[in-house]
Amino acid sequence: MYIYSGAIHIHSIFSDGTGKPDEIAGYAEELGLDYIILTDHNTIEAKKAGYEKYYGDTMLIIGYEINDIENKNHYLVFGTDLLPGNFENIGNGETGCKMPATEYVRLVKEAGGTGFIAHPYEKRNHFPQHPPFPWTTWESEDFDGIEIWNHMSEWVEGLNDKNKIQRFLHPLKSLIAPDREAVEMWDKLNLKRKISAIGSVDAHAHKQNFLGFYVEVFPYKVLFKSIRTNVILDEEIKKDNNENFEKDKNKIIKALKEGRSFISNHYYGDAKGFRFYAEYNKEIYGIGEEIKLNSANERVTLKSIVPKNAEIRLLKNGKILNKFSGTGAVWDYEGPGNYRVECWLSNVGWIFSNNIRILLK
Repeated sequence: MYIYSGAIHIHSIFSDGTGKPDEIAGYAEELGLDYIILTDHNTIEAKKAGYEKYYGDTMLIIGYEINDIENKNHYLVFGTDLLPGNFENIGNGETGCKMPATEYVRLVKEAGGTGFIAHPYEKRNHFPQHPPFPWTTWESEDFDGIEIWNHMSEWVEGLNDKNKIQRFLHPLKSLIAPDREAVEMWDKLNLKRKISAIGSVDAHAHKQNFLGFYVEVFPYKVLFKSIRTNVILDEEIKKDNNENFEKDKNKIIKALKEGRSFISNHYYGDAKGFRFYAEYNKEIYGIGEEIKLNSANERVTLKSIVPKNAEIRLLKNGKILNKFSGTGAVWDYEGPGNYRVECWLSNVGWIFSNNIRILLK
């Protein structure tokens, strides 16, 4: 296996960010990210301008983020240039798609794209001037995954007059864990069909007036030290030239779609040594894969390896089955279901895997 660590959900000068795509990619390369995914609002102009390519050892993939005319139902799209529907101005220079979310989600799927629901339960109750952008169209069945952890959303939702100075000065310390409601919905959806999860930074690098000075809130370099989505590939990406870029990009997007990935908060440690896998019938099955049993009585062994001491939690269908403290754990499975691992450092979430699905034939 080869693990590639990336940052997802990034905005540039082509929408409401402040950085040029090549500058953003330079920051990511400096910090050792293998890939980043740019998702400007309702546009792929950065791709048309030729920014999608390797920057050193970092791959800049360009997708987009689409939303409806109520500025809700934000949807991250990778792997297609289709930008469905007509758009109209909805205020503050922002636009929205005239068609309902169910329709643009369906069109993205038909075009071969991969889509993730963004910040589905965003609240932002403390600041009326910055309203939330939740997902309200759960009846759609064409999305591939859900964003369960969003740095910007968690930071803003926890912001108040008492802690704002601390949060401005130390934005990475505000991250505790993925959104509880988003995780619960993700587990619930997986009871019906396979749904993948990602974590994101939602980077804009806004400049704000703070105590009379304009400061950059959430610089790209700071956010790239926080939430990462680590994809697992069977083949190594050579990163030797841009001739292989399309092939390499498609490997990353396919892994995200299939849930062959895990989310980590890089601020608390590099998670690249993490493993979660199952042994069945002398075969190894990794994160995002399925095991189909002949009977529920067959034996499956689940194992996890962690780069440093942590509380390792095994969950089945969203419920905690067991906890271990250390750098590794072994479990016998407890019947068909969706199994995943969470790693916690005291009361702070560190690593969250996608599922290994164990099913009956």
